[in-house]
Amino acid sequence: MTEYLILTVLIIAIAAILLSVKVILRKNGSFTSQHIHDSQAMRDRGIHCVLDQDREQRRRHRAVSEKSSR
Repeated sequence: MTEYLILTVLIIAIAAILLSVKVILRKNGSFTSQHIHDSQAMRDRGIHCVLDQDREQRRRHRAVSEKSSR
């Protein structure tokens, strides 16, 4: 049981070190943004994050829903 715990911690430590190599080795290194709206390729394809899509749909249909509720 102890061997598995040590092995698991070792694997997680190695993964964390490998993921942070870019940040550690570069001067002023940082992780790149993983948000959809920050990706030029996604914007070129017209793909937006779900929050942006929801906001856009609410803006488009607000006038219709306000008129029908009166």
